[in-house]
This record gives sequence, structure tokens and C-alpha cells, in this order.
Amino acid sequence: MQFSYSWLKTQANPNLSADELAHLLTMAGLEVEETEKAAPAFSGVVVAEVKSVEKHPDADRLNVTKVDAGAGGLIQIVCGAPNVKPGIKVPCSLPGAVLPGNFKIKPTKMRGVESNGMLCSTDELGLPDDGVDGLHILPADAPVGTDIREYFDLDDTVFTLKITPNRTDCLSIKGIAREVSALTQCAFNPVTIQTASVRHDKKQAVRIDAPEDCGRFISRAIENVNAKAETPAWMKHRLERSGVRSVSALVDIGNYVMLEIGQPMHVFDADKINGSIIVRRAQNGETLECLNEKNVTLSDNTLVIADEKGALSMAGLMGGEGSAVSDETTRIVLEAAYFNPATISGKSRQYGFGSDSSFRFERGVDWQLQADAIERATELVQQICGGEAGEMVEAEGQLPQAKQVEIRLERLEKMLGVSVPAQQVETILQHLGLNPVKSAEGFTVTAPSFRFDIEIEADLVEEIGRVYGYENIPDNHTSGRLKMLELPETKRPRFAVYNEMAARGYQEVVSYAFVDGQWEQDFAANTNPIRLQNPLAAQYAVMRSTLVGGLVEILQNNLNRKQSRVRVFEIARVFSKDSDGQFQQKERIGGLWYGSVAPEQWGEKARPVDFYDVKADVENLLKDKAVTFVKAQHPALHLGRTANIVSDGVVIGFVGELHPKWLQKYDLPQAALVFEIDMDAVLGRDKTRYQAVSKFQAVRRDLAFVVPESMSHDELLAALNTKANALVQEISLFDVYRGAGLPEGTKSLAVKVILQDMESTLTDEVVGPLMTKLVESATAIGAQLRS
Repeated sequence: MQFSYSWLKTQANPNLSADELAHLLTMAGLEVEETEKAAPAFSGVVVAEVKSVEKHPDADRLNVTKVDAGAGGLIQIVCGAPNVKPGIKVPCSLPGAVLPGNFKIKPTKMRGVESNGMLCSTDELGLPDDGVDGLHILPADAPVGTDIREYFDLDDTVFTLKITPNRTDCLSIKGIAREVSALTQCAFNPVTIQTASVRHDKKQAVRIDAPEDCGRFISRAIENVNAKAETPAWMKHRLERSGVRSVSALVDIGNYVMLEIGQPMHVFDADKINGSIIVRRAQNGETLECLNEKNVTLSDNTLVIADEKGALSMAGLMGGEGSAVSDETTRIVLEAAYFNPATISGKSRQYGFGSDSSFRFERGVDWQLQADAIERATELVQQICGGEAGEMVEAEGQLPQAKQVEIRLERLEKMLGVSVPAQQVETILQHLGLNPVKSAEGFTVTAPSFRFDIEIEADLVEEIGRVYGYENIPDNHTSGRLKMLELPETKRPRFAVYNEMAARGYQEVVSYAFVDGQWEQDFAANTNPIRLQNPLAAQYAVMRSTLVGGLVEILQNNLNRKQSRVRVFEIARVFSKDSDGQFQQKERIGGLWYGSVAPEQWGEKARPVDFYDVKADVENLLKDKAVTFVKAQHPALHLGRTANIVSDGVVIGFVGELHPKWLQKYDLPQAALVFEIDMDAVLGRDKTRYQAVSKFQAVRRDLAFVVPESMSHDELLAALNTKANALVQEISLFDVYRGAGLPEGTKSLAVKVILQDMESTLTDEVVGPLMTKLVESATAIGAQLRS
């Protein structure tokens, strides 16, 4: 919300500086994002009247003017503006003036002719563009000699507020003035609403066919208006300083009323309406050409204002071009309505555009303000454009019900931590427009129509607290005793995981939980993801079921910034649907490694990361659990370079190299390695058990087996472990050989077997039979002992 301080002062004047008011509003919960002057600093510019214009004797594009600047006598100024002519009033910078950018005006000669000043355009003064090529033409009644800063009130301050969604009442000058009055106890003087005299019997019939969506709709027909009338300068300035562009008098009046009292309005050309105005849901496929020149295909969840031929506008969002006013309009229909916020909410995202009206309607507009808005707009139309007003026609649907809320003084003191006198509580509530009534324990408030957010006692406590002043509530330091909770021995601390990943060179990242639907198809083969009803943007339309897409996007961002080595991880939730259609969410840890294994250096030859580097990171992460890696297929990963991570027979994750087709599609110069694991598995660990260290010498035996190329070393180790007993301390692979001396399609896997007894030194008589059993177990699955 943007507004002018001078406009605010017409309804509440707190006698505070702009900085003091900004601090007060921010401390009361209405955050002031910024304040700025209505115009940049300049001086020495006054209102002047051009008395005569003659062509410059030595320049075709220059004129020699005589102007009256109120200083006694005429001043000669050479001017090159195309619109200069006798009789107009314009800003004039006299010698000694300083324009924006520290541009100083001095007497000078232009092509031999003396010039004692400069006639100015809006651009030269740093004012909003008036669309005129040349000088800024002032109203005919502008007093000659008046300082332009004073005439335009350019020392005014423009405030920009960041209004929270529950405070729609502060999206108007009236609402902010009410707040300022409550905060400073200054007088609250809202604009007086005049009742228009009815001059004709023509009415615009209205009907509500969607009463749950539209609680009230009011129309008024006004005849014989002059749509070509000029918007007054005072109204233009107030609109400009509120961030609204002036369009035409009739459109400006609707915007002005919205900013002044908070009710969005629309003005229809009465000659373009066929029969009654009907508020209804759109029909699927119905089309509308909007004022923003977009042709929209409507869906049946959209509320429209229509006549008997079709839709005229999108209710609360955007008017239609077909019923818009123009310079030829002579008969208009004013419209003001209350729409259910839930009906308007989300439509801006659905159709890809919004408006100041939709911003207000989707948060909730005062449902008793519509008649006042019609009367105020009628008054302004008649002042500026003339015309005769007819009677208001009102249709009513389902309106909200006022809520009664009680605030207990004892509860107030307990929640705020300070005793606020009952009289002060009553005064605060009255200034906020809440009209309190004394009760046995405090006050009862009937929430006014402009305060949707007053529903429970805590809401009133908050109101008292912020107006009383949070800075006036003493700091009572709380004290308490923290109990150290025991962490189960089988549970790993979460921060240990973060530390572990950081220690291995990974950096934590955070990405959106909603992603592009194409990512789900590419990286998870998920053709039916969980879709958002109101996505923030098209690329955030579904909920992720894997972390891979987000990690790849982060990799792309880093590559675009010339980062050649990327190691990132993320701990976050993924989302899916079970067979019954119920939503499930699981926490997972995902990691990505791209580029070389080590930074460029002299001591180690550069080598790109491979599957086994990332597998080592995964094994380190799961070092407290017994896991195996099983060859697998995954839609995101390279066939033959992918493995499932298995613990206790359950797949807890995967690890592998990104598939070449995704490298090409996502423009990755080389392969990236990724992994993803259930966090429950990472945080769980086997219970630590004490075991004494043997005092006796360990025995090592090496076995080499010739196995088919398709056999993995995990299969071989699993077979060997079936025959191992308590003497076997370790069986591990230490060599793989392919080449001469082996049959085609085979390889040699060499394992070491470490044996050790706790009671005695092992002998060949004990070790030999055990080694024979191990060989037999390997032979049973197709392995042959290599000679």
C-alpha cells in the first residue's frame, strides 16, 4: 500500500514528522518499507505565465518568450519546447535555481539572444511523465509567482507499507487514518459521504445467481456525463503518489474511491449493457476480452459479472473491454460489490494477471461499504463530469455474520505481562472502531465489518498490545530449567549427519518442494505426480518424489557461474501417493558430486569423479549399519552404473551416475554422480557391543576364484559367509583380474580371509577344513578356485 502523507492528514493529522510516523506504524505492525519525497530536491522554480512568443532570429527551433514570473516586469527566456505559446502557465526556473542533478540555472546567451531562466518540462523537474512533448502545462488558475514545490506540495512524503494479509482495512486512506488516530489519539475525520439527489427514474437491474460468492451488488445509473472531462490535478497527484496511473476521469474516480475508503469499484458504459446485470459463475469455455488486452477462456470456478448476452467482466479481478467507458460515453453504471474472498483467491495466479481490486477482494473487503462507495463516486462524477444520478439498485446474497468477542482484563494482563487500565483499554478499542461494551470481566466487542481478523480473544489482546506499544511492555526475563533428554544408543544425532557430509566436502543446499512436472517424469518416471491446485508458477506445479531434480538444477546454476567442481547435499522431504491415494511424505538425504575428485593441484593427477568415489561417501554415511549394494535400474541413472542400497533386505536408497540422455538434455558437459537415501536409515544404527581384542596371532588366507563376468563380488562374499564361523573375522575383496589365462566371459576375484581365535593360536588342522568349506560354498554358485 502506497499513500501520500498530505492525503492522510485530511483524515487524521498526528502532528508527527514522516520519520516519526514511519516508526510508529512499523512498531504497531504496519511495516513501513520505505519513505520518499514526492519529487527530488530542486529550488527556484515558480509558476510563470507566457505573455509573448517570437521566433528566434538565428535558430529555427528556438523561440524568444516574455514571461511573467511574479517578480515585477517580464523576463526574456529562450525556449525550444514545441508546445510553448502565449497565455499558458508553466514552471519557470529563474537564475539561481538548482534543478535535479545539481543543474544550476544562470543567465546565458543562446545564439546571441539573452535568456534569463528556463521553462521546464516534467522530466526536467523529476516529476511523473504527463505524456506531453514539451513544457508542463499548468492549470489556468495557477497563481503566478508561486513556488512550484508549494503549488504541487512536492515536499509531501510518500509511504510504502507492507500490509499483512489480515489487515485489508489498512489498504485505504480511511483505514490508515483510523489506525493513526488510535495510535496517537488525534482526531479521526473520515471523508463525509453525501447522498446524491435522484434526478431520473432509470435503474440498472441486477441479479445475483451465485449468492454464496457475492454477498452484495449495488448499481447506479448516471445520465449525461462528460467522459472527456479532465481529471483534476489534485486527484492525479494523489493517485500518482499512491502508485496508480491516471487513465481518464471516470476510471480515475473509481480508483480514487478505492484508495480513499477501501472499496474497489467498476464503471460500465450503460449503452453497452444488454438487460439486467447478473452475477454468476462462468461457463466452461466462455471467453472475455479484458481491459489489459488479454483474451481469457474462463472456467466454471470463476465468478463473472454478465448481462443477458454474456460476460462483462471477471468479478473482483478485471473489467471487460466490451463494456468499458470511452470518451464517447454519456451514460454510465457505477458498480460496487462484496465478493467472498475464497471465490476471488487464487484467480490472479490462475489467469496470470491481477489488479489492485483483486488484491483487496481476495483478502476481504468491508461488506457494509458498498453503498458509501457508490455515493462517494457519484459525488465525484457529478463534480468532475456532470450528470444526473438515478436510484441505487441493490441485490443481496450471503453476507458474513458479525462475531462477538469478549476480552477479559485478567486474561489481558496475563498474556501481555502488563496491567493496562480498563479506561485505556476501552479508549483503544473505541479508537480502533471496535465499539466495546462493558462486561463483568472486561469488554465485549462485536467485530466490525472492516475487521475480518477479529475472531477470538487473543486477537483483541494483540490489538491492545500493539496500540499500547510493545516498547512500553517491560522486559521480564524468563528463567527455566532445561532437561537433557537421553538419545537412544541406536539413534544417530542429526547434526552428526550434517557434520559428516561437510567433512567430506559437501555443501548443504535447500530447494523448493514443488518442482517442474518434467523433472518427475525424467528423474523418477512419475507420470502421475501430486499436483498443486494453485502453483506459484508453471515450473512449480507438482510436489517432488525425488531430490534429484533439485540437485541437478543447482548443478546447472553453478555451471552457469563457471564452477567446475560441485559437491552438494540436501536433507528434505519427498512426497508420493500410496495405492489408496493417500499422501505420504518421507525425509531423505540426497547428494550430488560433479567434476574432478580433487581441486587442481601439482601433487595429484586430475581425475573425474566415478561411481566408487560416491559409493565410498555413502558407505561412510552408513558406517553404523550393515549395507550391501545391488545392481539395479533407475530412470535417472546410467544402466550398469547404478546400485540399490540394501539394509536388512530392504532397499533404503540408490547411488549411481546420471544417465547420458539427461546429461544431453540438461546441458551437462560430463557425468554427475548422485545418491538418495531414507533419513530413517541414516539416523538409525546398530547397537554398539563390546568385544575383547584377541591376544593370539591372526591368520590370513587368500583365495582366487574364476567366476562368470555377470557375477558380482557381493554374490561371492554372500556365499562364502554362509560357511563362515566365529573364527572368520573378515572376508574382503582385494583384487579383480581380467585378461590372459582366463576363459572368455570370466574374471578372477581374489579375496582375503582373516581368521583369529580368542582362546588359542590357530593351526593348519583347524584352518584347513574351514577353508575347504569356504571353497565348496563358492563352487556351489559357479565359482572355480583358480590354480
